[in-house]
Amino acid sequence: MQASVAQRAVAAARSTASTFDLPVDATVVLNDSNRLVVRLMPCDVVARVTPPEALAPVTARASWLSGEAYQARLATEVEVVKRLAENDSPVAGLDPRVEPRVFVHDGFAITMWTYFAPVRRMLPSADYAQVLECLHAGLRQIDVPTPHFMDRVAATQQDVASRDVTPDLAETDRALLANTLRDLSETIVNRRAAEQILHGELLGSPKRSASAIRTRTKHWSASSGGSYWR
Repeated sequence: MQASVAQRAVAAARSTASTFDLPVDATVVLNDSNRLVVRLMPCDVVARVTPPEALAPVTARASWLSGEAYQARLATEVEVVKRLAENDSPVAGLDPRVEPRVFVHDGFAITMWTYFAPVRRMLPSADYAQVLECLHAGLRQIDVPTPHFMDRVAATQQDVASRDVTPDLAETDRALLANTLRDLSETIVNRRAAEQILHGELLGSPKRSASAIRTRTKHWSASSGGSYWR
């Protein structure tokens, strides 16, 4: 995010917190990518701020995350996390001092999350696996309309096929991507496996925003794309 936009994003987050009388004397940017993630102190709220350009109407440079689709994704993210918190799934929830919804200020879309301090030690992979198993079980218990994961594939196929959207893509690469997406899609669909809601990129993605996975006794740092697919 450009520095000038990031400054406005932080200001929008601070202003949103102030509407709930949450004190903000300092801020720390936790992640700066397609969304800005900022810790507000001393109230210890994590604000995830989406810039106005990501919320703009779809243009010729359309993608599955542009405009209306991105706005819908933010609302879905909030609803899914609310439901997961209700069934005690291991997920970092929205801050309980703030309304559980997407806020808009100065063109930015903002969601307010509970802050968890990072864990400073390595955790056994088996512990991560156990928490993910609990998360998947929690996701099976909720019923929230979400995009099918093949929708994202279809959108990518359209981008690959459009020379207006992907003008720099070499024809050999275009053909390779088109054939690979087609063949893998057919393989997945033909499996006819049972479907459930799944989280997006939950762990280990440096370009995603900071969040946390929690258990009854520990709070673990992680990253969450906030996307959910069926």
